[in-house]
Amino acid sequence: PVPAGAAAPAEPLTHPGRPPSRSPPRCWARSNPYQADLLRDGVRRYLQLPGDQTVLILHAKVAQKSYGNEKRFFCPPPCVYLTGPGWKLKQEDAGEAGSRVCGYMGLDSAGSSLAETQKLTFEEQADARGFGCAKALYISDTDKRKHFRLVLKLFFGNGQEIGTFHSKLIKVISKPSQKKQSLKNTDLCISSGSKVSLFNRLRSQTVSTRYLSVEGGAFVASARQWAAFTLHLADERGARGDFPLREGYVRYGSAVRLICTASGLALPPLIIRKVSKQCAMLDVDEPVSQLHKCAFQLQGSDRMYLCLSTEKVIQFQASPCPKEANRELLNDGSCWTIIGTETVEYTFSESLACAREPVSPVPLITALQLTGGGDVAMLEVQGEYFHTHLKVWFGDVEAETMFRSPKSLVCVVPDVSAFGSDWRWLRYPITVPLLLLRDDGLIYSSSFTFTYTPEQSFLPGQPLLSDIPQDSDKLLDSIHQEFTRTNFHLFMQS
Repeated sequence: PVPAGAAAPAEPLTHPGRPPSRSPPRCWARSNPYQADLLRDGVRRYLQLPGDQTVLILHAKVAQKSYGNEKRFFCPPPCVYLTGPGWKLKQEDAGEAGSRVCGYMGLDSAGSSLAETQKLTFEEQADARGFGCAKALYISDTDKRKHFRLVLKLFFGNGQEIGTFHSKLIKVISKPSQKKQSLKNTDLCISSGSKVSLFNRLRSQTVSTRYLSVEGGAFVASARQWAAFTLHLADERGARGDFPLREGYVRYGSAVRLICTASGLALPPLIIRKVSKQCAMLDVDEPVSQLHKCAFQLQGSDRMYLCLSTEKVIQFQASPCPKEANRELLNDGSCWTIIGTETVEYTFSESLACAREPVSPVPLITALQLTGGGDVAMLEVQGEYFHTHLKVWFGDVEAETMFRSPKSLVCVVPDVSAFGSDWRWLRYPITVPLLLLRDDGLIYSSSFTFTYTPEQSFLPGQPLLSDIPQDSDKLLDSIHQEFTRTNFHLFMQS
């Protein structure tokens, strides 16, 4: 059965060996038995002790265009984090100097003579993550594109190329919108549940920029690092102390929650206010837009606002505006700029790889689509950056795989018996991780799993484990075949 709500595949998924005649010939790929056994042993070791290497790119959703000789550096600056135990393992294998990582980040406009790349050096942080930051990237006014991507190239200290990694799409804007945002132009509106960064620039000076961040379990204003926060609309009708979250676009005057995506640390409930000429506007309820100036009033407080003082985050009490009752006077440290952010994550493991090829393109799985059931259950893996050298693995079991397009792989779902000899007594769901393996043994893990679930109505009114004579193998085999064919449901989950 196809999971509820899943989109129909681009074309019918067919039984292996019988591709549709109208399509070009396709090849179902499977490793030879000797190679498959070696790989399976390696995958088992990997699943017990994953040696993953993750490249995490954080960047803003929009970039302000530079004009003339003025360079408007991207704010917040694109950041790269290297996480996972695999980087340390690599260091032990290659020695410290050879395994030190360096990188170059630029715009995806290789043909442009103005395209500049910035060198990134990675420093190890207290939490063992490598951190690099591209502070001097900008987009020139001669670049007429409406959107672009960042390109990151990583190398080891010995010159070996690790790979090329892309950011998500970034929208180019000329300047923050001053007019009232309409929900018809949702491109620039900030929605509940999206990620944002907050920064403060004293007297509009670039050198004084501070980013709201989290260090050591506390909120800080950092000159070096910024945190991505999930911005949620809170339902004010909830009971005191309980803030149910709701969907929609964030408007000024709304109660919001800001939760750090990395640490889970949350600020108290806040009312988001529009800022104009260093005043909080109490009567504005228009949608919040990219790069708007805003302030955060602590809900239920007497004009107390979120404020920075050098590197500390404090509370500041605003003064009533003498001329206008619907405004409150703020100080510099209480005026924040808000911008939407994106995160893209690439994970791979070189623990089995025998080649020294770059790890890119790193495939990204975005969705799964199940077709059929029993003996001919097929799974379409949807995503990006797929190629012909990939095979789908269900845990430590390789699946027969067919490349359909850079966005689609199709595989035959392995029988549940492949996961253990005691399948006859299966009573509980079995969940296995979904992996992609390159021909040379490079492993790409994913956040997706596949679950085999026994149908509860099997043998109605009887326990699943009944007293079956020990010599009844034929009976058990026939029950197993029937069970797999008609009473087994396959589900996927992320």
